[in-house]
Amino acid sequence: MRIRYSFLRHAFLLLLLGRQGLLAAAIEEDELALAYGDKLTTSIATGGQQLLRRAPALATVFTAEDIAATGATDLDQLLESVPGLHVSVTADGYSPIYVFRGIYQGLNNPQVLMLQNGIPLTISYAGDRGRYSNGFPLENVARIEIIRGPGSALYGADAYSGVINIITKTAGDAGTQAGLLGGSFNSRDAWLRQAGKLGPLGLAAYVRVGGTDGYKRVVAADNATRLNQIFNNASSLAPGPVNVGRDEMDAQLDLSYDLWRLRSSYKLRENQGTGTGISSALDPVGKNDSARLTADLSWNNPQLAEGWQAGMTAAYLHYREHGEYRLFPAGTIFPTGTFPNGMLGNPDRYERQLRLSSFATYSGLADQTLRMGLGHEDLNLYRAETHKNYILNAAGLPIPSGPVIDYNAIQPHITPHRRRLDYLYVQDEWSFARDWTLTGGIRHDSYSDFGGTTNPRLALVWDARLDLTAKLLYGRAYRAPSFNDQYGTNPVGSGNADILPETIDTVEAAIAWQPQTNMQVNLNIFHYQMRDIIRPISNPAPSPGTTLANIGAQHGSGLELEVVWDAARNLRLAGNYAYQRSIDETSHTDAGYAPHHHLYARADWHFASAWFLNGQVNRVAGRKRAFGDSRPDIANYTTLDMALRTHQSASPWAFTVSLRNAFNADVREPSLAPGVALPYDLPMAPRSLWLQAVYTM
Repeated sequence: MRIRYSFLRHAFLLLLLGRQGLLAAAIEEDELALAYGDKLTTSIATGGQQLLRRAPALATVFTAEDIAATGATDLDQLLESVPGLHVSVTADGYSPIYVFRGIYQGLNNPQVLMLQNGIPLTISYAGDRGRYSNGFPLENVARIEIIRGPGSALYGADAYSGVINIITKTAGDAGTQAGLLGGSFNSRDAWLRQAGKLGPLGLAAYVRVGGTDGYKRVVAADNATRLNQIFNNASSLAPGPVNVGRDEMDAQLDLSYDLWRLRSSYKLRENQGTGTGISSALDPVGKNDSARLTADLSWNNPQLAEGWQAGMTAAYLHYREHGEYRLFPAGTIFPTGTFPNGMLGNPDRYERQLRLSSFATYSGLADQTLRMGLGHEDLNLYRAETHKNYILNAAGLPIPSGPVIDYNAIQPHITPHRRRLDYLYVQDEWSFARDWTLTGGIRHDSYSDFGGTTNPRLALVWDARLDLTAKLLYGRAYRAPSFNDQYGTNPVGSGNADILPETIDTVEAAIAWQPQTNMQVNLNIFHYQMRDIIRPISNPAPSPGTTLANIGAQHGSGLELEVVWDAARNLRLAGNYAYQRSIDETSHTDAGYAPHHHLYARADWHFASAWFLNGQVNRVAGRKRAFGDSRPDIANYTTLDMALRTHQSASPWAFTVSLRNAFNADVREPSLAPGVALPYDLPMAPRSLWLQAVYTM
């Protein structure tokens, strides 16, 4: 693992030295609630903290205690428990696909906006979070907030089907913690965290290193198998295992002084496997490396003047991505020639982003709270490189060219591009009558390359009784074209500089009911209409290949039911059920890939003074194939996860033992239509065992 050990050494020294001078006294649970809110509050819906049941959106909140109770070691394990959200994966790299309410579009999942402390993690090349930056550890996470449905009226681009905001820990989580995690597939992690006060300065620092060899689930047939059948040779490596190992490093620093906060983070992923291969041909030697550096400086004054609150943020992101791929194995035959050493490609991309934003909130009116904001973004894919041992002909077929050489001037996969964005939004929360609140908002985004887009929202919330709240919500959102959508130069599938944003309109109705003091029931129904979906269209004859265009449309409806019951003082039962049906309006058939039925159940049992037992059942069912795929429907599955942990009430040590997929279910995620490349889908992790030890000083 090519991790910079000098950086690690200095990071650990900083943490250990800081231990001597920082005030490490832990703060009480009610003080944490003031710092972060608790499970009953959220800030993602409006930008200001409010009760979850009264928020003008459908939101889910995870606290640090929730995360610890489940035994989850990665963000994706946690998100699978959100109603209406299923976590799938891509074939190339097994990057996560967050499928909200049946919306499964494209390979890169750009329809979901992920934030870290309110700042987008979007990479402009593909519009996702970085295709090869898998894994988000949870040790330094204080809180995760998710909204299902549109959020562009507040957050802008890509807050389309859902928004995920990850809030990291601060100096308020005072103390020193060290942890070790080990488990199946030769997985290992070590982390250290320090937080507290040094006079008026608040400091929180975190560093983690780890890695995994990845599970070796076998793929029976791949894209090279198909070519073998056509040309009667034996180059395919299938049956063979998927390649999902990686080495990891994460570091975060949070400094606060008076009204100012400086945050920075570094995320390094090296030797990350290619899943089933970049071209759906097994590639046991291919790898991806990515490095993400972020920094943001914010100023927030909650009492700027009577009734006024204001804040400003400047954020910087730098992202580097390097791939070394064997797209097809040695000996592969194409009509254009044979690749004795395999078909090889090594792309590189470098991106930097600058984001400036400010907001002001005025609550001086008797029944209204106004929020206004504006911002500027500079998104720059400033360097792209293409090295490979082939060139694509006019028909999109590869011609061997000998050794790997520089193709930047001959046939690049993309060239550098820059985009600038200015935006303005306004929001009004109006309590126009007793127990009634109307929230309206609108945001306009103006892009330097494809123009402007305006997205409104409207939410009516009624506290019908002390135990019953009803909501009626409407929102419009958009997904901005990525640089690859607009400027990609692959002859097989070219970008299109004239494409426009995808749009979605969503209507939701919800009730939050507390039938008794120890039970909460939430039910909502939704309907959405997607337009201008970006899809490939065949080029007119005699030109081969495809070009991207706004030609798709889709609509869907469904419901989500959640129940939380404190059955006893030491026993909590919770669960949710989600149903959706989505129709592709081009083929008038099921949109495919997403579960029609998703059932999740959880039990938390505090059975002794310092012992906790957690059990989770996850049922995924009713996944149809997309149009043009004649294979049987994707197999249903049910998994059981269990976690046993101790609490640090009487000892500085805490231990967690987790068993995931206890009955070793054959879990598979769909390969894309028509399925000839990977006919038996994407095998996921089998049964696994994990042990974590945490020491608090």
